[in-house]
Amino acid sequence: MTKTPDGIEVIEGPQPGRRRRFSAEEKRQLVAETMVPGSSVSLVARRHGLSSSLLFRWRRLMEQGELESLGADGSEAVAGAGARA
Repeated sequence: MTKTPDGIEVIEGPQPGRRRRFSAEEKRQLVAETMVPGSSVSLVARRHGLSSSLLFRWRRLMEQGELESLGADGSEAVAGAGARA
């Protein structure tokens, strides 16, 4: 994320078509960040270049105790910021 002289934030994400992988620990950290007072899922998603629906999904899975079941290796592939997972 960079700031322009006008104070506009430019959010830079992964290269289009490239998938990012998140370990179960990274997912837990991102979900925990959404629960900090004054924060929101949308804010955290924008800050990290993720889809807010992905963070909502991870929150739901964490509440159900199923976050680790997303991938055999503890990771999940995510294509770009607007991708479905």
